Parts: sequence; structure tokens; C-alpha cells
Amino acid sequence: MTSCAEPPAPPAPSGASLWRHRDFRRYLTGQTASVAGSSITQMALPVLAVLHLDATTAQVAWLACLGQLPPALLALHAGALADRYSKGRQMITGDLVSAAVLTTVPVAAALGTLTLTQLMIVAVVQGAASVLHDAAAISLLPSLVDRSLIQRSNSRVGALFAIAATAGSHLGAVLTAVLGPARALLGDVVSFLISAGCTARIQAREPARARPKSRRLREEIGEGLRYVHGDERLRALTLVNATTSFALGLLNTLWALYLLRTLAVSATAFGVVLGLGALGAAAGALTAPALARRWGPGPMMLTALAITPLTQIPLLLASPELGWQVAIAVALFLQLACAGAAGTTQRSIRQIITTAGMQARMQAVSTWLTAGARPVAALLAGGLGTCIGVRPTLTAGTFLLFVPLVVLARSPLRALRHMPGSPPAPPGTGDAPVPSPHAPRTAPPAVPTPARAEDDRPDRSPGGDAT
Repeated sequence: MTSCAEPPAPPAPSGASLWRHRDFRRYLTGQTASVAGSSITQMALPVLAVLHLDATTAQVAWLACLGQLPPALLALHAGALADRYSKGRQMITGDLVSAAVLTTVPVAAALGTLTLTQLMIVAVVQGAASVLHDAAAISLLPSLVDRSLIQRSNSRVGALFAIAATAGSHLGAVLTAVLGPARALLGDVVSFLISAGCTARIQAREPARARPKSRRLREEIGEGLRYVHGDERLRALTLVNATTSFALGLLNTLWALYLLRTLAVSATAFGVVLGLGALGAAAGALTAPALARRWGPGPMMLTALAITPLTQIPLLLASPELGWQVAIAVALFLQLACAGAAGTTQRSIRQIITTAGMQARMQAVSTWLTAGARPVAALLAGGLGTCIGVRPTLTAGTFLLFVPLVVLARSPLRALRHMPGSPPAPPGTGDAPVPSPHAPRTAPPAVPTPARAEDDRPDRSPGGDAT
């Protein structure tokens, strides 16, 4: 979107510092604030439901389930809309809807009319608005920077998101203690307004679109599904994301329960373990470009996927002792470092090899599969944990982590030694970026694509961001 006061900025050239590129800074500031704010809500909402509305275990489960439904149900539609219309406007709309619906909670609490039903409605509406925002944000980043900077951009995004998520959780705990859980949600409201404001100030032009108005959204969704299925590299990486998400969904459902109850880890120690995990995710994301250059993206991702199941061994063998708690913390740091490095690299590859007009739909397919896998895995974890016990269920989840390794090892990406090149824009599609009148004529073309969908939000449980 273009400001009247300043001319539109060209994409950051390959030799430029990302921190000196104002559109990337605005984008990163807004998205980081939103991630931190979402962590505040994730902290405050369950406290509000349990302590102030006396929600039962089943009602808390329903609240969590309803919050997870929108990505599974709406991701494909949101991706098609982001490829059809302005991504910036879609992001701002999602932010403003989220801010408005969250504001109703502290208002209702102040009036004494807050109910659990309202919280559930808020969870669904805010989840749907976030899906719309994230689908557009995922496909906007490559239109801001040159193709050669995509991996470095994702590296910084992943690292800051990991830190922001942890900082947001701690801030949420402080706000909940000082202001109460209802008013603590105002912190997330502010974060959405910051995100909308930063997005509104982004000046880079989005790629031109030339789509027949008569096309149905369903046809464009089908086109995106066929596009991902027809490219062996995209198909492999999408399956890696989905199978990783399923395995981690199984592990993460019981992980906290296992540490707090079976291993008798204190709440303080539990927070320290999670903090170290966030540092691991940030370290992995920051070192991903250097590791990919040294070892090659394919071998590096294979190594990260091979190490991930091994990091579960201390958890499976642990007993209630301090030494084992230290071992679990170190293992979680390593696990999330692997997740950060592999996730940043595979996300960059998908962005680079996807044509501009398919960016949002490509990411939406991955979001749809990974989001759909999590509730199924959670239900399976609950059933297996009840029938065979928590530790055997965690063992089963660990073995499932070898599935994405096998998928990647059987794909052509296993031997990828360099980041791939950008695909040419299909003739007549109108997907090529519109050059800025202030950009040099010899400036390299920008390749439009991603940043923070549900896939991109750091998972603070022990699996991190699989996608």
C-alpha cells in the first residue's frame, strides 16, 4: 500500500542490510508485536475461563478446540483470497477484527456480563481473523525483499518470533497478575493495532493480478492444491510439515502433563525449560543461512530431522531428578534449534520455487494440513495415554518423528546443495511484480511470498515450529 507522503519503496536489493530497509522493518515490527500479543491471550484466556468463569475440564477443552478449528477449516479459502486481492488490506482487516472482538471481553467483564459462551465465540472469530491475516502475511514478505534475501529475512523473522512468543507469555503472566486476565487481553488488542499500523505504512507495491472475475474461489483453491501436488519438491516439503505436525501434536499434548506430574518438575523449572527452548528456536533460525551455505540445504534439513527424534530420549528415560531436568532442557534447546534451522530453510525454499500468483495458496495448503493434523493427534494422544499410559504414548510419538525424515530422504531435495532459483512468471498471468518508478532499471526482480501464518507462529511446546 502506498502512502501519499512518500514514494513507494523498491524491494531491498541483494546487497542491502535488511535492518536499513524500512518496509521490512515495518513488516517485522508489526508481525513481532502480533506474535507477542497472541502469547498474552494464550496465557490469559485459560486463566479467565478456569478461575473467573469456573469452566470445567470439558469446557476448557472445547475452548481450545474451537480456537484451533479456523486454520483447519478456512486456511485454503484465506490463501485463495490473499492471492486474489490486496494482501495488505487483508492483513489490516484481520488485525482490526481481532482487536475489536477481543475488546468485548474486558468490556463484558467490567459490566459483569461475561460468559463462557462469549469466550468461545471470541475464540472462533479471532481465530478466523488470524487465519485471514496470516495467509496474506505469509505471501507478502518476498515482495518486500530481493529473492537472494529471502532466507536471511526468514532467519530474522523466525528468531524474533521465538523470542517475542516467550516474552509475550511472561508479559501475559505479569498483566494477568496485575490487571486481571480480562484486562490483560488489552495487551493483545494493542498488538493488533500496532500490526495494522505498521502494515498500513508498508509502501512496496504488490504484484499485479489479472484474474477473471468470473472464477469461483473453489476453482482457485483447487488450482492451489494441484499446484502443490504437481511439484515434487513442494509436495515433499508439505508432507514433511504435515507428518511433523502430527507427531509433535501427539507429543505436545502430553508433554507438559508428563513433566509436571510424572517427573514432578516445578512450575519455575518448567518455565526455565521453555525459555531455553525459545532460545534454541532463535539460535536455529539465525544460524540456518550459514548452515545451509556450508552443508547444503538438503543435507542440513535431513540432519535436523534425524536429530529431532533423538532429542526425545532424555524425556523418555527421565526420572524426577535435577540432572534429568537439565538434560531435558538441553535436549529441548537442541530440538527447537533443529526445528528453527530446518523450518526457516524449507520455508524459504517453498517461497523461492513458487510463482508469485500461487504463494498464498501454496502456504495455505501446508497450513491446512498441519492445522488439521493437530486436533487429530491431540485426540489420539488422549486415547492412547488413557489406554497404554503417557510414557508409551510419548514413545510412539517419538517413532512418528522418523516419518518426515523418510519423506525428505526419498525426495530430490535430499541432495540439494544450494538454494534453488526463482521460477519464471507464467506468460500472461500478470503475476510479475510492478516495478517501482524509483527503482533502478537494473534492479533484480522481487519474488513475492511469506511470513507468519499459524505455521509461522513459534510453538512454545517441545516441537517448535514445524513449518
